[in-house]
Amino acid sequence: MRKTIVAFLLTISGWVLVSSTLPTDYWKVSSIDGTVITTATFWANLWKTCVTDSTGVSNCKDFPSMLALDGYIQACRGLMISAVCLGFFGSVFGLIGMKCTKIGGSDQTKAKIACLAGLIFILSGLCSMTGCSLYANRITSEFFDPSYIAQKYELGAALFIGWAGASLCIIGGSIFCFSIAENSKSSRRGYAYNGATSVMSSRTKVHSSVPDKTPPKHFDKNAYV
Repeated sequence: MRKTIVAFLLTISGWVLVSSTLPTDYWKVSSIDGTVITTATFWANLWKTCVTDSTGVSNCKDFPSMLALDGYIQACRGLMISAVCLGFFGSVFGLIGMKCTKIGGSDQTKAKIACLAGLIFILSGLCSMTGCSLYANRITSEFFDPSYIAQKYELGAALFIGWAGASLCIIGGSIFCFSIAENSKSSRRGYAYNGATSVMSSRTKVHSSVPDKTPPKHFDKNAYV
């Protein structure tokens, strides 16, 4: 039971972190430094690109059309949205599959539901991990490409948050999956113990129900001499 609670806390924390990456601004960031202060900071996410000057004023431009976007941005959008949706369904199944709740049926049924929740969370973590890695790969490939003359960016904070959330989802989902094996072992032990008890009780009943057919012994007077 403690393992499932730990797994639920890990997966919920990971899902919250993955969900927070979608509205986060700094997926990639670049700055132009002057002699004294930073003159401008360029940053972008999955929805817009912005520039912030030294006074703190930001000018943003939304991406004009979804069909005109680069393929990697569309893929990252789909993967991150899928990760958030899968995490939601995983949290529902995980809550039902926990032994501390009164819904979900017997312990064996709850273990199966918890295992399903673990698989969903693992898939959610893989989607988030793939989306963040794909975006980071594009940034690093452009940064180290000497023939790329446009504005070069570095990895933003949202990518690290997404990687951390994906790791928590995968770890918690794995713990959920192992809970079904632990439940099957405990049920087998309980069955074996009950079987031994029933055998001993049946033997006791049979022994007590059989009448004692040993003939009584008669002693005469010479036996005490």
